[in-house]
Formats: sequence, structure tokens, C-alpha cells
Amino acid sequence: MKSRSRALPTALTASFALLGLAALPHVSHAAPPAGAVQHGPPSPATGDAAGAGGSTEASDATASVEDVVAAMQPGWNLGNTLDATGPDETSWGNPRVTREQLRQIRDDGFRSIRIPVTWTQHQGPAPDHTVSPAHMARVAEVVEWAVEEDLYVLLNVHHDSWQWVMDMPTRHTAVLNRFTATWEQIAEEFRDAPQEVLFESINEPFFENSSGDAQNAALLHELNSVFHGLVRDSGGGNANRPLVLPTLHTSPEQARLDELVETFDELNDPALIATVHYYGYWPFSVNVAGHTRFDATAEADLSGTFARLRDTFVDQGIPVILGEYGLLGFDRDTGVVQQGEKLKFFESFGSHARAAGVTTMLWDNGQHLDRTALTWRDTALFDRIAAGWTTDSATASTDQVFVRGGAPVRDAELTLRTAGNSLVSVREGGQPLAPGADYRLSGDRLTLTASLLSRLTSDGAPGVDATLSLEFSGGLPWEVRVLTHDTPVLSAATGSTSGLTLPAAFNGDQLATMEAVYADGANAGPHDWTSFKEFGAAFTPDPGAGTITLTGDFFAEVRDGATVTLTFHFWSGDTVRYEVTRSGTSVSGLPR
Repeated sequence: MKSRSRALPTALTASFALLGLAALPHVSHAAPPAGAVQHGPPSPATGDAAGAGGSTEASDATASVEDVVAAMQPGWNLGNTLDATGPDETSWGNPRVTREQLRQIRDDGFRSIRIPVTWTQHQGPAPDHTVSPAHMARVAEVVEWAVEEDLYVLLNVHHDSWQWVMDMPTRHTAVLNRFTATWEQIAEEFRDAPQEVLFESINEPFFENSSGDAQNAALLHELNSVFHGLVRDSGGGNANRPLVLPTLHTSPEQARLDELVETFDELNDPALIATVHYYGYWPFSVNVAGHTRFDATAEADLSGTFARLRDTFVDQGIPVILGEYGLLGFDRDTGVVQQGEKLKFFESFGSHARAAGVTTMLWDNGQHLDRTALTWRDTALFDRIAAGWTTDSATASTDQVFVRGGAPVRDAELTLRTAGNSLVSVREGGQPLAPGADYRLSGDRLTLTASLLSRLTSDGAPGVDATLSLEFSGGLPWEVRVLTHDTPVLSAATGSTSGLTLPAAFNGDQLATMEAVYADGANAGPHDWTSFKEFGAAFTPDPGAGTITLTGDFFAEVRDGATVTLTFHFWSGDTVRYEVTRSGTSVSGLPR
């Protein structure tokens, strides 16, 4: 496909030329500034995947595409920003991108940044679909900042996938023409950008009103092939720029991987990279159907995903960028999945990614890095993710031990998963606890003694009494909170089908999940294939406010005139039952 041309260089090209970047196909990956927190792998040595020097011509390239992808590990997504579908990058609630944000990402150990971009609302009408110069210039500015901060960049066409690309089965010519016009303009703008700027054809592609899997595969093959051809034909640095192609839905299912392999075989280009996304075993990822724990089923889903990526792509010489990862419940709140269970997920994720040789890019739509304060909202979570880039850390069966107030205190047993490390100490408040008197270790079983727990919970007040740090010969420590609790108490409430807020005394406990059933035993509410409802979608606890809210989405799927029995399951093991009755748009609730 013939590329559009301009009489003058683009602003980005001129800027790169002035900086001397157009002649640097590999970023330097210099060490972070003195005093910066240094997470992640050591900087690659000069001459390897990240070495400086050379030219953008393939004959002078000093790194294979496999080396480039390895040098991009780890990566981070600038989510919900330039991909926002509103009028500008702040329309989804994030602040404008600053160079300081990107510098912080680099200082915190990331080596690459995925910059999702939605182009739709910034384009003119057919047939040219001209991208607004202001939008293109802003994207170019952010890309330039990232390169200047020694970050590889992955640039894409993002939410356009569900705005118009999905219509390809019924509007084939119009969609293909717009896709072509969009990528011709992007390719032209970044034609002379350094090779650290990679292109990804389309985010999470899917198609509506198709005839099925075969047509879906054919349409995605066509999009990826058109993208590949027009970028290569645009010349300059694009002649050999690493290009990233997704599976259908960016799914890691074997059938989707096999379809992409066929595209790679046909294109026969050594500078191609495969990409998928992974958000965990779905019921665990959103906390539905009682999957509150990162159990054997959830881990098998994770390990199977990386095994397929390794066997299908990596071992066959096709590098993989896992372009997004996280947990889907994070889109509602990072507390949807309990802290210890999410840490176990990310620990396993990092270990399997390293073993498979897959580069990973954390999805962050603003819920992880505070882009104003430039700090991580959950430092324990970020530390676990960052440690996983280089090493395995131990975990335990739980990160919380509940002691019932006023009841006899018993020993508490935890099962350790040491990841090849050994337990060296248990500390509380920085002070070592006494082996034998305070804790006992037998194989992988750690017992916290009743005398220790009695001492820590002696004031009897509900809530967290102490945090124990289990320290190992390698990797991160595992923290265990000791809590005093009593059975939670819920009170009567009235409201409407737009939402019902139950007064709740949590008494030091934490809500894990909620069941909802009708009097006849049928499941009530959304996801009626399970009695266990989705955390954050059907119900939302707020221990600080002393409430549990049943949402409008929950009552939208509750029969009018029906009474529903709710069973609230708490992490201590306690359960509390409650009844709600819907009458038209009115709702009332009583404890049982």
C-alpha cells in the first residue's frame, strides 16, 4: 500500500534529528539517577539488546528482535489516557502525561512503555480520515519524552477496535479503508523514529456479526497483513521496525495462538512479535462464584497460559510481549481480590513469565501509580510485582490470622510455599520472635503458638493487632496480620432498587463474598449460574463507613415481589444471614 508523503519532515522527525536519536536504534538504558529506587533487572551491557550505536538499517542492526523484546522487560501501560474516547487525554480521569511521570516509571525499573492511543474521535470523515494535527503532535510528544527517558515504546490503535474495527464483517471496505488510512498516517509520522518505537496493529481485536471462528481468523489475518505491508512500504525506519501482531481478542487460547502462527508463517518477517493479554482465571480475577482464593485451579490456568506461549511461540523463535496483565476486578477497585491472594497471583505470574521468556507489560489505568504524587498506591503490591522480574519469593497459605475476642486462643498453622528459600526468622515490630515459644517450623508448616497470639491480642479491641514479617533466605518477606474479631452484625435497612445500604459492624472481620438465593433455592441476582455474586458489582463493603451496599445492578436481576436470602461469608470463617425483599422499586432488609 502506497504511503502518503509530505514535503517537509514531521515535527517528531525534526525533533529526533536534532537530538541525534534517529541514528540510535537502541536506547542506552543508563542507570537511574543517584538515590532512585532501583527495581528490576540490571541494565544490559553495551553491545547487547540495549547497546547504543549503529543505524536504523537492518544490515547495521546490533540486536535481533528477540533481543529487543528481552530488553523491553519489564513494561508498563499508560492506560486510560491517550486511549480515552473523550475529547482529550484527561477525559477518563487521569492527569495529562508529563515527562516526570515517564521518568518515574523508568526510575522504578520499567524498561518499556505501551502507549495505547484511540484515534477515532480525532479523525476527519472518509475517505482520508485525517488525524487531527494536534492529536498527532501530542502523541508524538509523549513518544519522544519516553524515548528520551530511555524507554522502549509500543504504540498502537486501541479502542478503535470496539468503535468501528469490529464492524468489518458487515462494512468490510469502509473499515479496511479507515484502518489503512489510520496506519498510513501513523507510519508516516514515525517513519524516522528510532527503532525503540514499536508498532502494534490493533488492540484486542474482535468482530461482530461474523459467521464464526474461521471468518474471524481471516479478517484478523487481513488486518495484520495490511498493517504489515503498509508499514514496511512506508520506508525509512519502518522498513525493519519491530511490529507486534495480536491474536483474536489477544487471547492466549491455543486455537487463537495457532491462527496467529499461520499469519507469521505467511508474512515470513523476522522482525515480528506476537502479543496476547492475561488477566487471570476469570472467576478469581473478578471474585465471583466463590473463587476468593488463588487456588490450584487459578494457578493451573496461569501456568497453562505461559506453557502455551512458550511452546507455540518462544520455543519456535517468535518472541512474545504480554501487552496487558493484571486482575479484572481492579477496574472496580484493587480490593476486589483479597490482598494476600492477589500477592500470590502476582508472585506466580512473575515466576512463570520469567521461565517462559515472555516480556510483560502491567496494565495501569491509574489504579496503581498515582500520576500526580508519583508514588505507588499499594507499595506491597508493586514491590511483589517488581521482585518477580528477577527472583522468586516465598508466600504462605494466608496473610491474616483471626483470633476471636473473648474466646480461648489456639495455635494457628500456615502452609509455606518457600520457592526454594528457607525461613530464617519471624519478626514483629522489627524484633525477632522466639523459635519454639512463639513459633514452630515443621517442613512447610509454620505454627504460630497460642501464647504468641494471646500476647499480641491481649487488648481485645477488634482489628489489626500486629503484623508479623516472615523473612526468608531470598526474595521478599511475607507479612501476616494478626486480627482480633467477633461475628459481624448487620442491621435493618430500607432503600430502593437503585441500591440498598446495610448498616454493618464488621467487628474486625473482612467480607470475602456473598451468596444470594430465593426461597425455592434458585440463585438470585446477576450470574444466576452461581449463588456467589460478584464482589464490587453486586455488593460493595465499606468497613470504614460501616456499610455493605447492594447495588442497582444486583436488584435489576431480582424478581419483583421476591425475598432473597443473603449469606455473607467473612474471611474469619464466620457467616451472617440476611433477607431482602423487593416490592416494585422499594427494597427492605432484615437480619435473620
